[in-house]
Amino acid sequence: MSVAGADSQPLQLWVDGVEGAMLPVSDRGLHYGDGLFETIAAVNGRLRFEALHWERLARGCARLGFPAPDWQALRDEALRAATGERALVKVIVTRGSGGRGYAPRGAGPTRRIVMRYEWPADAAAAAAPGAVCVWSEVTVSEQPRLAGLKHLNRLEQVLARGLVAVQGADEALMCTEDGRVVCGTMSNVFIVCQNRLRTPQVDRAGVAGVIRAVILRDATALGLSVAESTLRRADVESADEVFLTNARIGVWPVRRLGGVDYAPGPCARRLREHIASSSK
Repeated sequence: MSVAGADSQPLQLWVDGVEGAMLPVSDRGLHYGDGLFETIAAVNGRLRFEALHWERLARGCARLGFPAPDWQALRDEALRAATGERALVKVIVTRGSGGRGYAPRGAGPTRRIVMRYEWPADAAAAAAPGAVCVWSEVTVSEQPRLAGLKHLNRLEQVLARGLVAVQGADEALMCTEDGRVVCGTMSNVFIVCQNRLRTPQVDRAGVAGVIRAVILRDATALGLSVAESTLRRADVESADEVFLTNARIGVWPVRRLGGVDYAPGPCARRLREHIASSSK
């Protein structure tokens, strides 16, 4: 059972704080992917790991040279969308409209888009037994100036996700052209070898995920050793445990990758419980 379908039709939409407003066709996010986004899990009206999401979005705006959005308005709009027992709140910030072609000079003001989605009904059931994964035929491009950011250009992930569905898997792991493991199509990757956690560096490609950040921050306090390092397919295939992370699923053990089977292990279980009980 795949958990890919997080984004269907939003139940509610706000553009620059106006509910149900239309996005101008001149928006640079539409034309060039000139924007950033966050997908935030909301539980009982609260945005989980809220500060980490806003910090990553602020880093992205600074890196791309966006004028700062109205952060208070954006937070208020996101909280307005965080209704019900569980929901997904998607926040998009674009450079706005204007500029000349690719050149951003004269564009703006920064545009805010907030959407509320239903929590996927199949997410918990699909994640529980562990993910069935494949190696993606689509490689990840390296661009250090964009590495770590959750920017709007996701065409590599779109292509890779389509192949995941064809192969009947839950997720695909993606590598660079020279074979370095970077990420899943919608997740970060961790392996466990002799009780030591390792996760790919995201200084040249990939997204610095929020749950990944929580694990890097909290692992030592939990008595776990963790390092960002270069991983190859052989490292993953010989690992004692493999698990994936994202803001919606939390920690997702891998039970099969290609022809290799794994048993969900103690590190993944411990971190899954930690993430489920944390919110900051």
